[in-house]
Amino acid sequence: MIRDLDHINIATPLLTETRDFWRDVMGLTERWRPDFPFDGHWLYAGDKPVVHLMGRPAQGVGSDQATLNHVAFAIPDLEAAKARLTGLGVAFREIGVPDAPIRQLFLQDPNGITIELNYLGAETALERSI
Repeated sequence: MIRDLDHINIATPLLTETRDFWRDVMGLTERWRPDFPFDGHWLYAGDKPVVHLMGRPAQGVGSDQATLNHVAFAIPDLEAAKARLTGLGVAFREIGVPDAPIRQLFLQDPNGITIELNYLGAETALERSI
């Protein structure tokens, strides 16, 4: 039934700070958004709007306290991502996935949403099991 994740939506009173984080830190670009009757931004990875932001008057809880724990994105270059985050002074932690050539970076956006960045090595866990 599901074939792909289309986008995530973040409702926040920190609209400008959140847009700036996803644009300046995560490298998404702000582009076209429908003329909805509320404030917001759409942020794109390539031609796909993957993060939708909408203004909300009150702050919700961060993902450490929410049922939806985190959002994950694939990245093409682990070292470039670490250098970018370090250069911008953004705290993150790095872990490896047991029995798989996957490295993960974890960080949080201004709303406390946990972001997981996944880097798959030259071979994936599926290729290792074949």
